[in-house]
Amino acid sequence: MKIVMLDSYTTNPGDLSWAEFEALGDFVAYDYTPADKTVERAKDADVVITNKTLLPRQVLEQLPECKYIGLLSTGFNVVDIDYAKERGIPVCNVPTYSTQAVAQLTFALITEIYNNVALHNKAVHDGEWTACRDFCFWKAPLINLQGKTIGLIGYGKIGSAVARIADAYEMKILCYVPSEKPQPDFTDFRFVELDELLKNSDIVSLHCPLTPQTEKMVNAEFISKMKSNAVLINTSRGASVDEYALADALKSGRILAAGVDVLSTEPPKADNPLLGCENCIITPHIAWAGYETRKRLVSIVYDNLKAFINGNIQNNVY
Repeated sequence: MKIVMLDSYTTNPGDLSWAEFEALGDFVAYDYTPADKTVERAKDADVVITNKTLLPRQVLEQLPECKYIGLLSTGFNVVDIDYAKERGIPVCNVPTYSTQAVAQLTFALITEIYNNVALHNKAVHDGEWTACRDFCFWKAPLINLQGKTIGLIGYGKIGSAVARIADAYEMKILCYVPSEKPQPDFTDFRFVELDELLKNSDIVSLHCPLTPQTEKMVNAEFISKMKSNAVLINTSRGASVDEYALADALKSGRILAAGVDVLSTEPPKADNPLLGCENCIITPHIAWAGYETRKRLVSIVYDNLKAFINGNIQNNVY
């Protein structure tokens, strides 16, 4: 069996092992695969594993030996799912490997905005505390999470993990979902309509998949319904936000700040409007990238493939 991994580097830049995959057959992992090399590298493969390398219909039609597609990700929009299904090729993803890691970064962004840790650390290292007459000082408002309202848009695995952390901070939790879900057992949690969530939330955090309904959901109208001192957090999908509308709101003071780990195009183009917003914290899509999380990811990708070889299919996206 020939196994080709088209873009392995971001998952494993050298600190993890592919030994288990090598034991399954003729295995080759490419750091990156340009679009014009995809067919050449995968045309004889029984198994194709990809992260961001696109597998549209016109590519899959040229991979006659392909019997299985593995994803190094939760998202699966890089593959033409309809054609894969037509061919009977399972497309298996990794649905829950990064839940706690994404929830952790969600609150890292929130607490950085509310506590300004980096700002005050720099001030100390610049000598401002040494020169201060008082035992303490602060250069920006410091805001407590206790009693604040967080609005969650989406309530899957990650949304519920964020809610657990918010509950531990004694926050009020509002949640909008398109379909009814069971009421969780938190101290102060309510499912509400989107307009009520935007009107009452101090923090609005996105935890929804990218669909036609959620693409550019955060637009000028959406932001106009938020509190003037609200914070927007996006650790979900970059395309859920109209970045020009968000940049306008941040620069005009319409909302307090934003923290995002995802952008509409990654890496961003130099003219991305959010790059010019001082009150927007941007991290380079790192929520999933901790060693432990990537190790879990690789383990599940292997388990998916081993299950397929053994005549079972797990985590098929269709």
